[in-house]
Amino acid sequence: MRTLLLATALTLALASPLSRAQDSKLPDIGSSAGELLTPARQAEYGGMMLRELRNYGYLLDDPLIDDWLQAMGTRLGSNSAQPQQTFTFFMLKDRQINAFATLGGYIGMNAGLVLTAEQEDEVAAVLSHEIAHVTQQHVLRSVEKAQRDQIPILLGMLAAVVAAQQAGGNSSGDATMAAISSGMGLMQQLQINFTRSNESEADRLGIRTLARSGYDVDAMAGFFERMSAAMRGNEGGYSTPDFLRTHPVTVTRISEAKARAEQMKKGTVLLTTQTPTGIRRERVDPAAPAPDPLSASGNPLLPGSMQLTLPSIDLPRGASGRFDWARERLRVLSAPTPAELVREYQDLRRSQPEGLSDPQRYGVAIARLRDGGGAVREALEELQALHAEHPDNLWVSLALGQAESRSGRHAEANRRFDALLQKLPQSRPVALTYAQVLNEQGGVDAGKRAQAMLRPLLARAGDDPVFQRTFARACELAGDTSRASEAYAEAAYLNGRPEQALLQFQALLKQPGLDYVNRARVDARIEAIMPTVLEMRRLGVRDPDMQRH
Repeated sequence: MRTLLLATALTLALASPLSRAQDSKLPDIGSSAGELLTPARQAEYGGMMLRELRNYGYLLDDPLIDDWLQAMGTRLGSNSAQPQQTFTFFMLKDRQINAFATLGGYIGMNAGLVLTAEQEDEVAAVLSHEIAHVTQQHVLRSVEKAQRDQIPILLGMLAAVVAAQQAGGNSSGDATMAAISSGMGLMQQLQINFTRSNESEADRLGIRTLARSGYDVDAMAGFFERMSAAMRGNEGGYSTPDFLRTHPVTVTRISEAKARAEQMKKGTVLLTTQTPTGIRRERVDPAAPAPDPLSASGNPLLPGSMQLTLPSIDLPRGASGRFDWARERLRVLSAPTPAELVREYQDLRRSQPEGLSDPQRYGVAIARLRDGGGAVREALEELQALHAEHPDNLWVSLALGQAESRSGRHAEANRRFDALLQKLPQSRPVALTYAQVLNEQGGVDAGKRAQAMLRPLLARAGDDPVFQRTFARACELAGDTSRASEAYAEAAYLNGRPEQALLQFQALLKQPGLDYVNRARVDARIEAIMPTVLEMRRLGVRDPDMQRH
């Protein structure tokens, strides 16, 4: 508790000037906030935050969940006020109900929010709200108003980490996790200083994004109303969800969201935003696409008579149909302990006279598959039955292939994966799951097969630690030690261990078999990682594994 309070105090000390300096007026279009940090610098800060969260085991890296969340987020982002903005969506293991946005378009969501939601539209509503915080540059504007020559964002997070590490003791790992979760929630949301105007603006733009993407516009008000009702009916012993602390829900706010949804369903929308300086109203067409930033402001590099037409991407609209399956997979992957997960499914079975739903049966099978041993055969039988009922469900097919392989049916599993790979050659979940299965089977041939399958996807996996780790193991089995060492070093860096990554890259340079191209690539990575290591050392943040050695 002392560690947590210290981390919170440090974070608040850095964030509090932002609260005092925040002007509650809505920002005008001519704001200079974008000049404070370049987009590349913003992405760098967001990436550092993500790596630190992963370092302390706070992220939930799962190919299927990541693919579902990123696909939903990309669809929403393409229909936002800034469709050219790059977004990175990630899931956290925490079962508290929360979500947050930060610099560089990085948007995090807790597993607890998905478990609480009743439909994908509600998750999309929260993502739309967070996307609006990014497109309106609420984080950057608050930093600009506080102090143009200081960027306390990274320092706030590192202060929480340092405080936890200095606490020492056997529980330092848990203390670090607690400090990170507390510090991140406070830092990300207090820097934005969610005034009524910021929240109202995010609601107003978020619901437009929701409508353009084909989701249910009632979902935003519905989710907030359910959260508010749950808290009103709550008695002592239950803490307020982080989401309600950082996104305060009022009767007025819910009423405004309902009114906007009704207007959108009628095809005429008068959007109202309350601000301390007055009320802002605008009438919009909810079906109209997001404005093209180039056509709206003009491109000074092109002649005035030239019109630049960007290619349109036909993204699917509305719910993906995978929400129930994603929720059950998250239930398993985020469970604190196997025993608690068993009790959870027992409670679900007792509360449903008709028995578990098919996605819930899938969750039970995944849990058994993770348990290993004799439970694998039970998982195989359950997944075979589910596959017979849902032959085109990718989530079931991948789990069935894993169960077949772990039951010793390697040839059968590999045929199944080969068919899926032929059908979906660019699918990250298929390629990674198949490669992981081949790595589990072991042997040079399996390693070479996994390596050959993953190599075409390597160019777009530079920020994917799961891919790098899987590729590294495949190269190791195939006998390609240099490439394996490089991929392991990349995985260490992406997992928030830059000091380990640096040492691994430096050791790799000493290998005699390294050719000119690979040597140049390793040299470039050392040059890129070195400033991060030096800065973290300056702040007193050291890799605990390196200190022990």
